[in-house]
Amino acid sequence: MALTKETVVDKIEVLEMGQVQVRTATRVKEDGAVLSSSFHRHVVEPSTKASGSWADTDISGEDARVQAVANATWTDSVKTAYQAMIDANSL
Repeated sequence: MALTKETVVDKIEVLEMGQVQVRTATRVKEDGAVLSSSFHRHVVEPSTKASGSWADTDISGEDARVQAVANATWTDSVKTAYQAMIDANSL
C-alpha cells in the first residue's frame, strides 16, 4: 500500500479581459487509485499597477504551460484593454 500525493495544474482558462485562471489539483493516491482530490484556483492578470504605473505581470513562478498560455494571449492590445478596464472601474 503506497500512498502518494501529487499536485498538478489541471485546467487553464483565459477570461474575457485576458486574465488567465489556473486550477491546481492536489490528489492523494493509493497504489495509483485516487483516494481524494482538492482544488485551488488563482487568477493571473495581464498587467499589474503599482504606484500609479502599469507593468507586465511577472509570471516566472507559474507553471510552464501557464506561462505559454499567458505569453500567447497577452498581446499589447489585450494589456491595453485590461488596463483601461481597471482604470475605468477605479474611479
